[in-house]
Amino acid sequence: MLRILHTADWHLGRRFPSFPEEAQKKLSRARMEVINRILDLGRRNTVNAILCAGDLFDDPTPSEDFWEGLAKTLRDHPGPHVPIFLVPGNHDPLTPESVWAPKHPFRSRLPKWVHVVDRDDFSFDLAPDVVLYASPCRSRAGENDLAMTLPAREPGDTRLRIGCVHGCTFDIAGHQTNFPICRDAGVQRGLDYLAIGDTHSFRDVTDSLPVPTVYPGAPEPTNFDEPGAGNVALVALFRHGSRPRVESAPVAFWQWIDVKCRDINELRTLLTRQDLERHVVRLRLDMTVSLSEENEVERILRDLQGTDAAHGRAGILLIDRTQLRLQPGSDGIFPDDLPPVVKDTIARLDHIIEAAEDEAEKVRATRALAHLYKLLQNHETVLGRGR
Repeated sequence: MLRILHTADWHLGRRFPSFPEEAQKKLSRARMEVINRILDLGRRNTVNAILCAGDLFDDPTPSEDFWEGLAKTLRDHPGPHVPIFLVPGNHDPLTPESVWAPKHPFRSRLPKWVHVVDRDDFSFDLAPDVVLYASPCRSRAGENDLAMTLPAREPGDTRLRIGCVHGCTFDIAGHQTNFPICRDAGVQRGLDYLAIGDTHSFRDVTDSLPVPTVYPGAPEPTNFDEPGAGNVALVALFRHGSRPRVESAPVAFWQWIDVKCRDINELRTLLTRQDLERHVVRLRLDMTVSLSEENEVERILRDLQGTDAAHGRAGILLIDRTQLRLQPGSDGIFPDDLPPVVKDTIARLDHIIEAAEDEAEKVRATRALAHLYKLLQNHETVLGRGR
């Protein structure tokens, strides 16, 4: 039996401009940190090779921090070392100026067991009866099916034959596919396993065919719409003609979740979620709250997000408040023992809200009530401390 670990779509150097600066750094570093977990997983499962099927960098000329960081990670990881194959993808294609070019300093930093697929006819004997074929992307976009350029099986060849390319198997009417891959390319070329990269969710696109064609997914998610991300593929191959066994194995630190809260109870429930510190949370507040509930909402958000003095419960938090609405009017929430001038102000604001025909005027009066309520709450807090 031959075991391989198949990974792809590391996207080292990827930026996350929609996040705050500190969160961007966390997400960018995670892409480098996951590589050690991938290598550890391969060692624990005694794999014979590691296939990295493209888009390992987010662009073909990443900064030195990332290419030097990758080379150092590969050099420093303890053995025993198995051959590792790095395939350029469409995000990081093989060009004369790219990080994969033979004269780029990255290449000289790589240990001898790491092989860059820098030829269209790349092949490597993993064992006397096992051969790997691979081909790189040479541009950001292309119409060639790189899987179909791999050598076909010759009559009488009983070796295990593995292919590794980067491209897309999805056929959408009216949509031009970048580096298209036929779903049955593995069968047509006489392969036993076809390792591909591009889609960030784990998927065997040929589960009804004798040759698995598998996306391992991005080992760290890059967005909220990648439900199967965070994995690599562990593949056990037995003999030609026997379908390999393919399993997904989780390696990600971060889990990305999109949460929509429609009332205060749903927001309270979010606080009870396990391992929240390892979650990237996009929180959308689509709710109408009273003045007192708004104060609780702010307390929960502060608890989730953290302050300068304390870490937040959520690892990374994005908050969308555009649909957070205040219930109009005071609704009897203010205490009865307020000074007359304050009572009069509350009554006048309530009257404005009831009589207003303009929605903007009603919102302004409601915000004024909310501000007054917070001032009174803060005043009570100060007095309580003074006592």
